[in-house]
Amino acid sequence: MMLSVLTVFSLCMVLIAILGQVPAFAEGTILVTTDKASYTYGEPIFISGEIKDIDSVLHANVIVTFSDGSLAALKLVPVDADKKFNAQIIAGDSMTQIGTYTVTVQYGAENYSSTTSFEFEGPLESFVFDSSNAISSTVLVRDYDDLIKYEITGGKLLEVFPDVDAKSLIVSIDAINSGYVTLTIHRLTLDATINGQDHDFFVLIDGEEADFDEIKSSTDRVLTIAFPAGAEEIEIIGTFVVPEFGTIAAMILAVAIISIIAISTKSRLCIVSRC
Repeated sequence: MMLSVLTVFSLCMVLIAILGQVPAFAEGTILVTTDKASYTYGEPIFISGEIKDIDSVLHANVIVTFSDGSLAALKLVPVDADKKFNAQIIAGDSMTQIGTYTVTVQYGAENYSSTTSFEFEGPLESFVFDSSNAISSTVLVRDYDDLIKYEITGGKLLEVFPDVDAKSLIVSIDAINSGYVTLTIHRLTLDATINGQDHDFFVLIDGEEADFDEIKSSTDRVLTIAFPAGAEEIEIIGTFVVPEFGTIAAMILAVAIISIIAISTKSRLCIVSRC
């Protein structure tokens, strides 16, 4: 009798141990981390991890949510032969609120998951740019006489050239780190207006829409654009870009045409009056 009681007791303990290990196993099969604890606008967020104790997992879902549950990002990422995965998002792309964001990694039909979190310190409007290490200079628009003033941190501005068909300026940069570039663009070089009223530019960083800050005057439009490390191209799209001739060349051409008209008119007057 005592043996039966001990046997039942032993079986119960084994069963409890097994049941107690299931959620721990499920939760412990995923390791997920971010490369930093907090991010400012435009910084890349590197998410990495490992799925343990599973023979074959091809993909995992990476879900980023704000503290109120709203979705900020969703990615399906491959899991390599070493059971590791990597994902990257840009801070601020779809993050409209300052605060804590949760990264959840899920896989399998059972939706095994694990989480980590990070802090987003603010969108462009609340980000204070540090200009202490900024490089300030000017650059000519390639093949034109138009001069653009700029200030950049985190990398180098290589060149600026127009895409006349797209009515845009292409700013080529070498972003060693995340940073920002401020461009003072004359309205005769690039502008965005509709029916005589100012209209917003459309800015892309490596093909992805980006936010920016702007100060306007009657002659210039000053854009401040944050970019992530590794960025190569910023495109600023408006409704007008430098014509076939640069601003100075166009002015010279206009003066030349006016002079020709004036000389022709004077010559005709002389012929009529036989001077």
